[in-house]
Amino acid sequence: MSKLLAKEKEVAVPGETLAEGMDYLPGTGTYREGEKIIASRLGLTSIDGRAIKLIPLSGRYLPKRGDTIVGEVQDVLMSGWRIDTKSAYSSMLNMKDATSEFIPRGADLRRYFDFGDYISCKITNVTSQKLVDVTMRGPGLRKLHEGRIVLVNTHKVPRIIGKKGSMISMVKQATGCSIIVGQNGVIWLQGENPEMELLAIESIRKIEAESHTSGLTDKMKEHLEKLTGKKIELREESE
Repeated sequence: MSKLLAKEKEVAVPGETLAEGMDYLPGTGTYREGEKIIASRLGLTSIDGRAIKLIPLSGRYLPKRGDTIVGEVQDVLMSGWRIDTKSAYSSMLNMKDATSEFIPRGADLRRYFDFGDYISCKITNVTSQKLVDVTMRGPGLRKLHEGRIVLVNTHKVPRIIGKKGSMISMVKQATGCSIIVGQNGVIWLQGENPEMELLAIESIRKIEAESHTSGLTDKMKEHLEKLTGKKIELREESE
């Protein structure tokens, strides 16, 4: 008889038995040994029907095609810019993918993006050799002026964003800040005053720290309403 030993969003350690019997299937971060499903790494248990997988608690970002990231210009080349993706692999932003504006041959590319500038961009290609290409041609992709940069665990990004953007939408409502969350764990935010920016950062840190707890959305709603005196509406952001 099959038996589920792990609980949803419970921390599992390598070697821990998560389930017994053949009714359950091993997913990412787990493996089968006889009739047991065992954790192969540290992570949060996620149970999807019969499949059991682990969501990593740590580790660097691995670039994936289609991800929107917040990157920092780390080098200005003859044909474009090298962008720090906060992973083991940097990316390349070519001139044609940076702007619709005509850039003459030999132009000083620092006029457009200079060392240390942050941009919101999308990954368009990742080769088998882990060469990464990004573009700024798309809705919401742009140079990020001023503001603050917050680094978070990349594996906590889905929880910070929330279902269809619901969690980060609450933070935006409460603080009035513009916020862009990169899939690479880099968050850019800008508010009307420093107090609201600090509240937004504190809220993001709280979500990151308590991402494994249940009922977090309601807890954050109550927390933000208490601090700001605003009535927060739970809503989903459009893509």
